[in-house]
Amino acid sequence: MKKITGVIIMLVVMNTVNAQISGNVYEMQDSKKTELFGVNIYWAGTNIGTTSDKNGKFKIDKPLNSSILVFSFVGYNADSVEVKNNKQILEVILSDSQILGEVIIGDRQVGTHYSRMETGSVQNITGAELCKAACCNLSESFETNASVDASYSDATTGAKQIKLLGLAGKYVQMMTENIPNFYGLSQPYALGYIPGPWMESIQVSKGTSAVINGYDAVTGQINVEYKKPGKSDLLFFNQFFSSAGKTETNVAAAVKLNPNWSTMIFAHAQYDLLDIDHNKDGFSDFPKIAQNNFFNRWDYFGNNLTIRFGVKYINETRKGGQFTHNFDAPNDTLNPYGIFINSERLEAFYKMGYVFPEKTYQSLAMIANFTYHNQDSYYGLTDFDATQNSGYYNLFWQSAFAGNKDHKYNAGASLKYENLNQILNDSILDGIEIVPGAYFQYTGNLFDKLNIIAGIRADYHNEFGVLITPRFNMKYNISGNVTWRVSAGKGYRKANVLAENSFLLASSREIYIANDLKLEEAWNFGTNLTWYIPIGDRDMAINAEYYRTEFLNQIIADFENVRTVRFYNLDGKSYSNTYQLEATYQIIKGLDATAAFRYNDVKQTIGGVLMDSPLTSKYKGLVTMSYKTPLEKWQFDFTAQFNGGGRIPSTALNPPHHRLDTEFPAYNIFNAQITKYFKKWEMYLGCENIMNFTQMHPIIASENPFGDHFDSSLIWGPVHGRKFYLGIRFAIKQTEE
Repeated sequence: MKKITGVIIMLVVMNTVNAQISGNVYEMQDSKKTELFGVNIYWAGTNIGTTSDKNGKFKIDKPLNSSILVFSFVGYNADSVEVKNNKQILEVILSDSQILGEVIIGDRQVGTHYSRMETGSVQNITGAELCKAACCNLSESFETNASVDASYSDATTGAKQIKLLGLAGKYVQMMTENIPNFYGLSQPYALGYIPGPWMESIQVSKGTSAVINGYDAVTGQINVEYKKPGKSDLLFFNQFFSSAGKTETNVAAAVKLNPNWSTMIFAHAQYDLLDIDHNKDGFSDFPKIAQNNFFNRWDYFGNNLTIRFGVKYINETRKGGQFTHNFDAPNDTLNPYGIFINSERLEAFYKMGYVFPEKTYQSLAMIANFTYHNQDSYYGLTDFDATQNSGYYNLFWQSAFAGNKDHKYNAGASLKYENLNQILNDSILDGIEIVPGAYFQYTGNLFDKLNIIAGIRADYHNEFGVLITPRFNMKYNISGNVTWRVSAGKGYRKANVLAENSFLLASSREIYIANDLKLEEAWNFGTNLTWYIPIGDRDMAINAEYYRTEFLNQIIADFENVRTVRFYNLDGKSYSNTYQLEATYQIIKGLDATAAFRYNDVKQTIGGVLMDSPLTSKYKGLVTMSYKTPLEKWQFDFTAQFNGGGRIPSTALNPPHHRLDTEFPAYNIFNAQITKYFKKWEMYLGCENIMNFTQMHPIIASENPFGDHFDSSLIWGPVHGRKFYLGIRFAIKQTEE
């Protein structure tokens, strides 16, 4: 009997496994092959599978009943290889798909995914995701994102803010191509300064980040990658119209001058042509914006040297307030209430990187950036003019201990400079910030499963002295499909409260700023678990996370008295706890779905009392569905946002007819879009806020804007109703050399 059993087992094994196949999996980055870790590899029609290791290598037993080997990785097109020779060594290169162009055979690229390669928690938003909604600028890029919220800051100026981990966007380090950007004077309107068609991708890093880019990140980083001339269309054109009277034109042209040099020119024009007043309060629901935006970048790629530099110019005018305001007349009480904001901004950057040919693990890099920003504005009878000059320089060295690429380190020095001059009516507020700093960061790959990044930096602030910033990130690959991450670190931030909150001038509140404001200082702790579950021939990606931000000092914006807004140092506790669960899956070929839920527990000590942070939703739910037809001729996108209620600052001191409830209700927002693809162009039609939900009476005392009760700052929901839009995109691809 034992002999028979042994024979049966032997026959089963012989009929199941025939040989062992090995190989490597890569992706292409700047025309170079880079190893991919964690790629799911399995035989079609079987449950025999494996994953690639840190070097992209894999080995897998070959069954007799299948010869098709499938390679699947989130964010890339799945690929399959027919294996005919049992001794062959495979080399597979995975690639993402393009938005425009010829039909691509293969699975559809995932628009948003968590990076498997990064040690920290990094969510990558691709160009495919940006085309699922009316992504006119950066603020509208997060409509299909569960982690980042974007909303209006007030009801009159059109200023927008984001929230990450339950806290305002000022605690997020905003970067463009890894250069710290958009802080201080530009912050209220910066989200409108980056047109959507200019963006190649967005990286959202939650929790503490690397020390290389400074001490500013408290809750995370958002980095925008612009389109690169070497990989972009020869010519790209986008025209957008909306029922709210908004028209946008975007043009981008890329030129390869020779094998080393290439350049790209971007041009953007936005104009709002209609006066919209859904709630009939005499105020424009959002201002008329005229923006002209120009960007020219240059790239050089040599054998070991890379250089990138460019210049960007923006001129934007916002006109809002009462419809009857005359912008050519004197600004007094005889002229209805008006808001005028003119911003002029010039940016220039230079980046250089050199890789040593004999030791490719060693490199030297330098980043330099200069920004000039000027704002001339008035809000009713209040004049506010400001100018900010900013400079940033970072020089860093990368190498490996004893040449071992599993144990790398970065060391460098940086300099931050900011000169901010503000004039509020007759008051002058000047401030210069000079911060030299140095840092060291270790990146280790231990036991093939454990990756850590440990860094520390020391900066000397000309006003606040020495700042020490430790940060730590860890990634542990429990298996090829399960990854656990942990992060901890400190962040600092100087609050320029008037420049960053200039939209508050559109109210009758008196602004009081304490004389002894300190640096904001906070610890951030986080953990997340990412699990890729093979279901059929696709992976379901599940991400569960928890983050806590605990402030040692915070600048409190106290709105609890309707006559004032006071800024002062924290005296007590202030913290944010966020819990999020997110799942992404391709239900059938071409149909992607995401479902997510986040709970926010955000509290501040305001006036000596620990209470819920005002105007912050308790939770957010998100469902997105995106379907692309088999021949990629049509695409249908739908997004549902479910926003929880929250606390409204007290308005009890107002007359009864100007009081608000103490809490705002939960509300839902639904958006949809249809895209028709042609050979070189596409047309898209969509509707935002399908159910036409808006916050009732967003402006308090709108009938008397020069009175004591006028307030446009207590915003918790949409201020504009249903909006239809239509757009076309056209592209001519570069010819392959």
